Amino acid sequence: MITAAQMRAARALLGIDQRQLAELSGVSLPTIQRMEASEGNVRGVVDTLTKVVEAFDRAGVELIGDHAVSREGGRGVRFKTPRAPESGAG
Repeated sequence: MITAAQMRAARALLGIDQRQLAELSGVSLPTIQRMEASEGNVRGVVDTLTKVVEAFDRAGVELIGDHAVSREGGRGVRFKTPRAPESGAG
C-alpha cells in the first residue's frame, strides 16, 4: 500500500514534479494526479501502483509501510542510501 502523502513526500525528496514521476513510472500524468489527490491509501490498478513504487525504488527512495522497521513505527519515506550532494548549487 502507498498513500497519497507518501507519493508527494517521495517526489519532494527526489525534487521531481508529477510529470517527471509519470515519465519515470510509465504511468500517465492524469493518473499520477488522481493518485496524489486521493485520501489515505491510493487505490488503483495493482500494475499501476507497482510501476509507481518501482520507479521510486529505482530512484533510491524507500516507502515505509505500517509496522515496518522505522524509528516511530509509522508510515513515511526515506532514502535507501545517502545521496551525494547535487552539483551546481550556488
